[in-house]
Amino acid sequence: MNPDTNPIPDSQAAVPVGETASAPAKSSQPNPTVSSAPSGAGHIRSFVHRRSHITQGQQEALERLLPQWSISYRNQLLDTAEAFGRQAPVILEIGFGMGETTQKIAQSRPGDNFLGVEVFNAGVGSLLKRIDESGLRNIRIIQHDAVEVVRDMLAPDSLDGVHIYFPDPWPKKRHHKRRLIQPKFIQLLASRLKPGGYIHCATDWENYAEQMLEVLSAEPLLRNSVAQGYAPRPDYRPQTKFETRGLRLGHGVWDLIFLRQDAAAPAA
Repeated sequence: MNPDTNPIPDSQAAVPVGETASAPAKSSQPNPTVSSAPSGAGHIRSFVHRRSHITQGQQEALERLLPQWSISYRNQLLDTAEAFGRQAPVILEIGFGMGETTQKIAQSRPGDNFLGVEVFNAGVGSLLKRIDESGLRNIRIIQHDAVEVVRDMLAPDSLDGVHIYFPDPWPKKRHHKRRLIQPKFIQLLASRLKPGGYIHCATDWENYAEQMLEVLSAEPLLRNSVAQGYAPRPDYRPQTKFETRGLRLGHGVWDLIFLRQDAAAPAA
């Protein structure tokens, strides 16, 4: 799996929200708040609690930059114009991993606002470093379970796009129920898209791609951007080094782009 965009594998698992591999130095600024309730209660979580190493640089970025570029989880609707300091199209990215792809897309689309949702400290710290080093101003981070963020903080018809790149494939059949792309979550996401907005998923697991295609095709508010099947990789999604190596070895990568249609419009 792509180490850039996929949740960290078991062998390199990142630290859950509120935990670090070692005791962090005290910060002079308070961290944004997260939900006090058990995350994921009653629904498929967008992550699994795992532990792993976090670098000193990532930890320092968390302590110094998290208050500046993050948004606290709250059970109330988010004013995105206020959060970003401007009115612009809002793209939600679920599970940005170490943030390389997020940074590149945000740099190539400066007119859009990118709201990244990730729980793992290593990934959040990594993206914060990228924001700081590149001078980007169009990324904000919510460090919380994505399902709860979408449900509680994002208004219907408020998003212009959703990116879900290389989510955990849960390859064993008995674990497929843990996959993020399920009918109820896609229904929720579709309701948060503006008419004409899009959901873009990518995976390098063929079986998961088939499930994604089935679930997305079954949602009445969505229609496939292509006649049928999978879409070509759009120019705005950069091809990572991991992906390039996999393609050279004959591994597949599948992109799916579905568009929100008006509720009254018939399925294409």
